[in-house]
Amino acid sequence: MENQSELIIELRSKLSSSENRVKELEAAHAKLASLVSSCICHKVEENFDSHLSDKNMLAEKMEKLKQGNSVENGKRKPKKRLSGYSFNPMNHHSQRLVALKIMYFGQRFYGFASEAQMEPTVEFGSRNYRIRVEKRRNYIQSPLFRSELFKALEKTRLVLGDKKDLQYSRCGRTDKGVSSVGQVVALLLRSKLKEHGGNTSEEFVDKRAEEEELDYVRILNGALPNDIRVMGWCPAPDNFSARFSCLSREYRYFFWRENLNILEMESSCKRLIGEHDFRNFCKMDAANVHNYKRRITSFDICPCNGSDELWFMRIKGSAFLWHQVRCMVAVLFLIGQGLESPDVVDALLDVEKTPRKPQYKMAPEIPLVLRSCEFEGLNFMCSSDSRRALQLHLEKECQTYKLQAAIFHQALLNLSTIQDDVSITSKTKKKVSSHVPLMSRPTEPSYNERRAKLLTYALSKKTLQE
Repeated sequence: MENQSELIIELRSKLSSSENRVKELEAAHAKLASLVSSCICHKVEENFDSHLSDKNMLAEKMEKLKQGNSVENGKRKPKKRLSGYSFNPMNHHSQRLVALKIMYFGQRFYGFASEAQMEPTVEFGSRNYRIRVEKRRNYIQSPLFRSELFKALEKTRLVLGDKKDLQYSRCGRTDKGVSSVGQVVALLLRSKLKEHGGNTSEEFVDKRAEEEELDYVRILNGALPNDIRVMGWCPAPDNFSARFSCLSREYRYFFWRENLNILEMESSCKRLIGEHDFRNFCKMDAANVHNYKRRITSFDICPCNGSDELWFMRIKGSAFLWHQVRCMVAVLFLIGQGLESPDVVDALLDVEKTPRKPQYKMAPEIPLVLRSCEFEGLNFMCSSDSRRALQLHLEKECQTYKLQAAIFHQALLNLSTIQDDVSITSKTKKKVSSHVPLMSRPTEPSYNERRAKLLTYALSKKTLQE
């Protein structure tokens, strides 16, 4: 019994010491837990693991997007843009609205605007428009992608989005073959300045734009083809539109005097000055244009650089209709040739007496130049280095065309040494066509007739759909 009592006492003593040890361990554990909770190491590790996991998932999704849509059960799933991820690697750059003055020699272009649906054009192309090739199961770029200005903007990384995101506007849409030395466009461009906006004050231009801003002229001219050049740039106000903010536009049409009666042409062009309905002096677009009144502020005919042979017509107005300048020039040429009376201008301007335009050919497009576009408060600028480079380039282009002219002149001189074959000439006499007066020619449909035809077509289309 005595031995059992001693054993029990010993066991109780060990149990008590074990309980005390457990309490000490629990206290130590609580203390360690408190220290761990105040430490951020485990949070960093958790965030790192989570970020790594998200990054791996994102990389897998991006790889799938590069390879194309996943194919399940024979069906293509539409592409989904990942939320929270920017596909534009340059979205952190600041932007500003900039107006650019552009010159281009239009001989090889299908107009300035990309809506011409031909290649190449001067301005923007359809960046996302693609044609699917079924057999090869891939895509090729549309020909519109060859539009030169947009290619240069993309190549130089000056644009940070699609055309619709750039607040893009243009002053005018010149036709195929027409040139310009003063076209103006406006759009958002990448900027070095953190504070951007439309400040055009002289202090801002001199101190900040010249010294700190990107040299847009130099950058773009280094990427543009030889027949397109940026002449200058200017910061534009936030509400600026190259089209609607334009006060006036000036065109010049160059021509050789030859046997034209300049006095008759000058008296006739003065009749076009003022506000008139020019529907008989344009290509009518009855679907989109309903007001054909435009104001011509000046119309002059002058010799070019004192030359007696090369002349030009200078036409200035607030806005112009489609092919208006070329139609006016064509009628003036008929008057200068003595084929029409100056009174024909008054007859064509009277749309009540002449509601239907007589059919006549427009003047050729190559000699027409958009000379300048006038805006209030815009002062275009160019760095001294860019100006020198631009001057050298234009002088070199002038020399190139003078050399070409010299070659053709040599061909004319050599032609004089070749004898005529009288026997062949006598058999191929060219019949001279007699001139039909404008007011006696067949006429085009009037505006009201065009509108009625469009309305009939729309009603018939609606009926078929129902």
